[in-house]
Amino acid sequence: MKFFKPTLVAIALVSVLGCNEQAKQEVVKAPVLDTEIQKQAYGLGASIGMYMQRNLEQQSKLGLGLDKDLIAQGFLDSIDGKSLMEQEEIQALLMSLDTQMKTKQEEMIVKESEAAIAEGQKFLAENAKREGVQVTASGIQYEIIVEADGEKPLGTDTVKVHYVGNVINGEVFESSIKNGEPVVFPLNRVIRGWTEGVQLMSVGAKYKFTIPSDLAYGPNGKPPSIPGNSVLQFEIELLEIQKAEPVVQLGAVQQEKAVTIPKLEPMKEIAVQEAVETKAEVVEAAAIEEKVAEAAVEDAVQ
Repeated sequence: MKFFKPTLVAIALVSVLGCNEQAKQEVVKAPVLDTEIQKQAYGLGASIGMYMQRNLEQQSKLGLGLDKDLIAQGFLDSIDGKSLMEQEEIQALLMSLDTQMKTKQEEMIVKESEAAIAEGQKFLAENAKREGVQVTASGIQYEIIVEADGEKPLGTDTVKVHYVGNVINGEVFESSIKNGEPVVFPLNRVIRGWTEGVQLMSVGAKYKFTIPSDLAYGPNGKPPSIPGNSVLQFEIELLEIQKAEPVVQLGAVQQEKAVTIPKLEPMKEIAVQEAVETKAEVVEAAAIEEKVAEAAVEDAVQ
């Protein structure tokens, strides 16, 4: 159950209550937190304060620093029912603040994106000159740390790997080694740089890849650890290849053993022969009947 849901109005009024130095100085005694209800009240205030401290820090980075004393005073006045502003005016002011923050954020994203592209291109150009670095047609740069012979995975295979990923300033954002176990994933379900790069490796090999941003996470990045347009580096050790299951085409029918069908001409000859034989038998029977009849007539005459 949520005890407090910050609203836009509440954010502006109480965002720095927990950070206000003047308010801290006025507190002479530590709060009494003996009962459950006292702890709940204090916890509510602490939660608001921590949430809004982060909000203020973000505003400050965007160049929208607000006066902490005025925020705290507005909060206290409102609690006592003595607000100097009407609700409608407050709402309009906060909507304006929200619009300014969004505009500043968009400007910062564009600025950071342009800087990341320039920084990445410079890094790739310098890294490509290093001894041992090879470059694929798509622009992936790789170094062979440990080479191995044998089968290489296909883009449809699943692989088991250990890896460490970092941005170009060296900051690590992912590590299966730190997590204590390798990861398993299909090669056609990861960034394009991985799909192409890992196919160069055999089981037991360890490569270091430097992947351009357009073959990684592109302009969107992977917040919060990977900014947009980031060139990424990965050290990858290929541990195992799990081959993809054969694809069964729809409509495919298993071929059954052929049944030998007699040719038409032999069948026709057999049928004719049987008919001839049957006719001969009929003729012969008729002749016998005729002789029997003749004998009977002669007997009667005599």
